[in-house]
Amino acid sequence: MMERTPEPELMDDPDQTKAYAAADFAEENQGFVDRFGEYFPDFSGGRVLDVGCGPADIPIRFAQRYATCHVLGVDASEPMIRLGQEAVQRAGLGERITLRCERFEAMAGANVFDAALSNSLLHHLPNPLQFWHKLRQLVKPGAPVLVMDLLRPDSREEAQAIVDRYAATEPDILRRDFYNSLMAAYTEDEVTSQLARMNLTRLLIDVIDDRHWVVGGTIY
Repeated sequence: MMERTPEPELMDDPDQTKAYAAADFAEENQGFVDRFGEYFPDFSGGRVLDVGCGPADIPIRFAQRYATCHVLGVDASEPMIRLGQEAVQRAGLGERITLRCERFEAMAGANVFDAALSNSLLHHLPNPLQFWHKLRQLVKPGAPVLVMDLLRPDSREEAQAIVDRYAATEPDILRRDFYNSLMAAYTEDEVTSQLARMNLTRLLIDVIDDRHWVVGGTIY
């Protein structure tokens, strides 16, 4: 198994964030929201946390699907939050989506949220156990949680093949970031170990394709 190569924790270069926000993640992001609905068919609304919300595409899609929810999106990248705020205003959802430039570790409170989401954040983190600990602290007992991220390939050659397969026509900056993110991603076994160490036995991991895993379940 290829060793993990960490990448910078924050995506705060303006050119990098603009390229990411302009990329077409509609199918992936809508699939993430749809998967939440499949996993948690009884969920109807409440306070929802999106950790690492980026340019707010998932909070917008989530708020459009669940008309009675209020989404708080947090991201430590100021450029991402600025782009997200613009997108939220264009969508007319400023009253139901709040974005904050904040590190998730610094968030205060306990048993605050009725659900939690996170997509493509974990591979940025040098200590993923902090992430799982904070989720457990912030959500209410029994709250649904859905986390998705990239899956580290077995080799550099496989990582490059995945980039060529799914991002052949994307700008070089996006292709580079995709490759670096694959190299920084965690494997299924590593995520399973993280959940076991945090005693999050109700969260189960599923590898859904050749480049993503999903963790879903409830936290008590």
